[in-house]
Amino acid sequence: MAENSENSGITGESLMEKITEKLHGDDSSSSSSSSSSDSETEKLASPSPVKEKIFRLFGREKPVHKVLGGGKPADVFLWRNKKISAGALGGATAIWILFDLLEYHLLTLVCHILIVSLAILFLWSNASTFINKSSPRIPEVHFSENSFHEVFSAVRIEINCVFAVLRDVASGRDLKKFLAVIAGLWILSIVGSWCNFLTLFYISFVLLHTVPVLYEKYEDKVDPFAEKATIVIKKQYAVFDAKVLSKIPRGPLKNKNA
Repeated sequence: MAENSENSGITGESLMEKITEKLHGDDSSSSSSSSSSDSETEKLASPSPVKEKIFRLFGREKPVHKVLGGGKPADVFLWRNKKISAGALGGATAIWILFDLLEYHLLTLVCHILIVSLAILFLWSNASTFINKSSPRIPEVHFSENSFHEVFSAVRIEINCVFAVLRDVASGRDLKKFLAVIAGLWILSIVGSWCNFLTLFYISFVLLHTVPVLYEKYEDKVDPFAEKATIVIKKQYAVFDAKVLSKIPRGPLKNKNA
């Protein structure tokens, strides 16, 4: 009788263990199925990540640093090194104050700098024997022929590009580019009548040190505004083209192969 009671107790415990395992298995399967169904519904509900083309000013696809050349000049314009950028801007400001506000002449400034430098070096060299100090070491400065060739070749390439653009505009193939160049030159002539070349150069230098760094910092706010302005300009140009430009008689363009 004791053995039967023990066997019945063991079988009861095994039955209870099987029932609990079955219940836990059903719960886990139901939870896994519910989690999978929830994940599927979330996938269906969430839109697929489609990369929309973001409008950038002037249609650029590269960062501002790459657009400016990606070298040391770009680092200076974007204030990557604040000491060098501040020094360049301060030097340009000092030159503009000397030559424009104080009406100092370039030749006079160069002569005065040379006079002071030569006088200091001459007195130092002669006084070094009396004060028991070493004479100043004056470095030998010379420019290599390759450096001159590199500078003139770079200037020649830029000048050739400008002449190529002017020739393309004057050929009459692109009316839009022609009007843009004419408008730009007209605005430049008006600005040139307001100030001299040095002031214009200084203004351009200051803009190069302020506008790119501000645009890089606030490009996410500037680009949507520029997109809206571009849409408005295109609409106005389409109306102007339909009412004025399309009515201008044009001669047949000659074929290049002819």
